Amino acid sequence: MTPITEVDGRRVALSNLEKVLYPATGFTKGELLHYYATTADVLLPHLRDRPVSFLRYPDGPEGQVFFTKNVPPGTPEWVTTAEVRRSEGPARMVLVQDLASLMWAANLVAEFHTHQWLVGAPDEADRIVFDLDPGAPATVVQCCEVALWLRERLAADGIAAYAKTSGSKGLHLLAAVRGATGERVSEYAKELAVAAERAMPRLVVHRMTRSLRPGKVFVDWSQNAARKTTATPYTLRARREPLVSAPVTWEEVAQCRAPARLAFRAGDITPRVQDHGDLLAPLLDAGRAAPLP
Repeated sequence: MTPITEVDGRRVALSNLEKVLYPATGFTKGELLHYYATTADVLLPHLRDRPVSFLRYPDGPEGQVFFTKNVPPGTPEWVTTAEVRRSEGPARMVLVQDLASLMWAANLVAEFHTHQWLVGAPDEADRIVFDLDPGAPATVVQCCEVALWLRERLAADGIAAYAKTSGSKGLHLLAAVRGATGERVSEYAKELAVAAERAMPRLVVHRMTRSLRPGKVFVDWSQNAARKTTATPYTLRARREPLVSAPVTWEEVAQCRAPARLAFRAGDITPRVQDHGDLLAPLLDAGRAAPLP
């Protein structure tokens, strides 16, 4: 029988708590649920009012992995949903607005992926994101070098950037922006990606062509398209170990000399939040959002 837990007055079914999701470390579904419960205070503000796509891995990363964008069957009626425009027509997506909804969603065993806009203003981007993806033998160490260049370039335009690990091989740069469509933000991001390639031609590539990427950092500017999503801060990833897309300081970026220095697992996050708070909290302050040049 599936255990029923009360969360903020809502009845939430939490199933298969002993199931091992990450065989490499023995990390269980119960531990996954505990992780989300204990990071809710910093995670929820980055989910709130953003339609969520779930990358589900119910049998662990080595099992079937699939995206769920529409409201999943069996979603409780108290979970907030919203109609979202898509090229193929309108669809309903989940909004993870509170702790009960977070725990229900975590029970699906999924990565959380969110758009760069809020549900109340889908035509205006409030984020710019750069997904720095290293092509072997390049690693996150080279991503850090590119990130520092992009940080300075963004600062020259009055835009403050913040960094987080992808929870995989690379690094994400994010900044709060205002007054522009996703299309315009994508154009601006591409301009910076091209400029980075010109400044560091042996290190950076702005095109997605696989044959160009070995030994270089692909600066993926296309994630800013309104239809696309990026891994939400603090989400667990479907990788061999329970790695997290974790916010990092610019000092950690500047001092990174080995990939292991920027690999954070579920158990690392609570101590980091205790030490640093939410390093991405400035993104949530609308007063800090900058216009594009």
